[in-house]
Amino acid sequence: MHILHHVSLVIGVIGIMIICWGVLLGFIDFIHIEYDHLRGINIRNRRYLLRHHLGSYLLAGLEFLIAADVVRTIIEPTLIELAILGSIIVIRTAISYFLNMEMKHPHYRTEGEQKQ
Repeated sequence: MHILHHVSLVIGVIGIMIICWGVLLGFIDFIHIEYDHLRGINIRNRRYLLRHHLGSYLLAGLEFLIAADVVRTIIEPTLIELAILGSIIVIRTAISYFLNMEMKHPHYRTEGEQKQ
């Protein structure tokens, strides 16, 4: 069972690394996009793509964190641990659901579309 603790820790660290990597890449893209915006370049679609890419990293990282919580609960399957795991999964699933919805239904207009 001691090995499972290390497995859970490694999976959790991987999830955090994925999220941090996505945030770093997103921040770099954000700086480039804002620089282009200051130069007068239309950046609307690039902002959408930035949100999409960052959301993808967040979703992947959340999945790893959920997996780490599942493994951690196997180590100590008390009623309290199961309740905590269930709560965490519900919260993270809700976050994942709304991130997926945001990524599937963009709220932007292309350059050719006009406001109604």
